[in-house]
Amino acid sequence: MGMLTNLLTAPLLPVRLVAWVAQRAVDQANDEYYDPAPVYAALAELERRLRDGEIDPATFDRQEDELLDRLDEIAQYRQNLP
Repeated sequence: MGMLTNLLTAPLLPVRLVAWVAQRAVDQANDEYYDPAPVYAALAELERRLRDGEIDPATFDRQEDELLDRLDEIAQYRQNLP
């Protein structure tokens, strides 16, 4: 039965290959999007800019809140992984 199934489904192999490659691309994109390392680096850079006087405290607070919200989103996503 395995040989017959392989022969009958052989024409679908290119479709399955494209689906597999697409899924790997989606997985890679998710891994990069939900990586907290760039957010931590942005927080450190933001703090440096505040210390060096490049930005005012109000700008720092606003941008810090955005980055912290992003970290919350990443944590929520990682909690919901199977």
